[in-house]
Amino acid sequence: MDSNNGPKRQFAKHLKLQTRYLLINCFLTMKYIKLTTFALLIIAFFAFVEGDNKQFEISKNLEIFANIYKELNTHYVDDIDPARLMRTGIEAMLETLDPYTNYISETDIESYRYMAEGKYDGIGANVRKMGDYVTIVDPYEGGPAIEAGLRAGDMIIAVEGRDAKDKKTDEVNDILKGFPGTEVSLTIRRPGEDQDRTVSVKRDEVAVKNVPYSGMIADDIGYVVLNTFTNNAGKNVENAIQTLRKEHPNMKGLIFDLRNNGGGYLREAVSISNLFIAKDEVVVTTKGKVRDRDRSFNTTDQPTVPDLPLVILTNKYSASASEIVSGVVQDLDRGVILGDRTYGKGLVQNTVDLEYNAKLKLTTAKYYIPSGRCIQSVSYEDGEPIDIPDDQRAVFKTRGGRKVLDGGGIIPDVPTGDQNQSAIVKFLDENDLIFHYATMFHQKHADIGPAKDFRFSEFDDFVNFIHDKQIDFKTDTEQEIEELLAAAEEDHFLDLLSSNLKEVQAKINQEKSDDLQENKEEIISLLEREIVSRYQYQTGRIEKTLQNDNDIKLASDILRQPDVYQRYLRKN
Repeated sequence: MDSNNGPKRQFAKHLKLQTRYLLINCFLTMKYIKLTTFALLIIAFFAFVEGDNKQFEISKNLEIFANIYKELNTHYVDDIDPARLMRTGIEAMLETLDPYTNYISETDIESYRYMAEGKYDGIGANVRKMGDYVTIVDPYEGGPAIEAGLRAGDMIIAVEGRDAKDKKTDEVNDILKGFPGTEVSLTIRRPGEDQDRTVSVKRDEVAVKNVPYSGMIADDIGYVVLNTFTNNAGKNVENAIQTLRKEHPNMKGLIFDLRNNGGGYLREAVSISNLFIAKDEVVVTTKGKVRDRDRSFNTTDQPTVPDLPLVILTNKYSASASEIVSGVVQDLDRGVILGDRTYGKGLVQNTVDLEYNAKLKLTTAKYYIPSGRCIQSVSYEDGEPIDIPDDQRAVFKTRGGRKVLDGGGIIPDVPTGDQNQSAIVKFLDENDLIFHYATMFHQKHADIGPAKDFRFSEFDDFVNFIHDKQIDFKTDTEQEIEELLAAAEEDHFLDLLSSNLKEVQAKINQEKSDDLQENKEEIISLLEREIVSRYQYQTGRIEKTLQNDNDIKLASDILRQPDVYQRYLRKN
């Protein structure tokens, strides 16, 4: 029995040890699971508390907001406008974000439609505040304003009999827009006429061309200008290029003008990029907070002009979709960028429908072009991007190895810019003196002939016009002298400084008297563009610009010299 029981006892002992080992392991495993579960529960709890706190903060502040509004509505000394008060609050909230996250009320829908589609219902004219009154500055070709006899320079004195003095541009614009077929009565004051006139304008759907002009510079360089990336922009640009190539088979290159183009639809930027670059190339990638929504946009077709030498013109107002196209062309070494640094808007907006036909346009992502860089300016001041020093910007490489920088826009391969514009020319522009003279010129001359043949030869008359206006042109130096004199008088140092400063002022006055003559050529160029636009509108202005524009002349020279063109595309 002992011999038989020994193995049994050993087996029982072994089984007992194994069982104990398993129990210990189970205990430790359960303990680990419990600890892990406990830790996860703690994390979830704090996440819940944090989320709950956030919801509580939202609810709390909404309640405070509602109570403030109720108190204002009940007890404020004057009647309040609920819509205006609420809009002010909404806009103040959105101002803490980037400049492109905006509230679009029902009354703004026509403006939004114009920005998105290039269409709106109204009188067909660009207006701007000048002095006390909103003034028509650019009636659109074929639009209701021209059909009703309105001209650039007409001041809107009243709308539907209501005085328009001191009204803001937006206030007048809101009334000018409306359903097609409806009429709006305008009292206008035309410079040079003794009596105001009342004009009835029938509103209509106004379609502003996104490709207002295409043509040839001399016989060998094509030119296409794009104003906005609205519907069919890609198709319209393609048609313009194809027409130029068909009519001018020996075309050596293309100038694509994106100056003053503030952007538009992303899909149109991809479509236009596809005209120049190969199929299946990545044009732009969007990345936002929700990673599942990140997307890449590729070209889908064979390019229309894969090898045609290309120069893209940009300036500080070229933004968004304009920067995608110019950035893609630069990153892939497909063409030369010429002009001024672009605006620096690398943000993607989506529009959300709200109650009562309102919309919220909010930034949801940033876009990145083929080199991997984002051109978004990182900070703003008063809604405008702040320049980022180049030594603080990350370096990327184009496909051919050229160095390019991120942040703050696209830096042209051939920088020109407007830094050299004279102070007197800026003064004339800022005070609308060239605009007003063109209005007066139009009244005196019934016709000027074809835009390309017009030459302005009455510069002395323009000089007399400026002197008659008696507008004091002050340089920055003069303004600083005045501030210094005021400070010196306050500190009782005026006698000590006045004689020296007056001598400096006399020299400045002597130089200022010659400023108009010294900048005669530049001023005449601006006058010719503005005068021609009075007779032949946007088309005439562009045709005259082609003759006088230094950037276009430089771009043409580059395209006519293949060695020079290729030099800009080679590795730095």
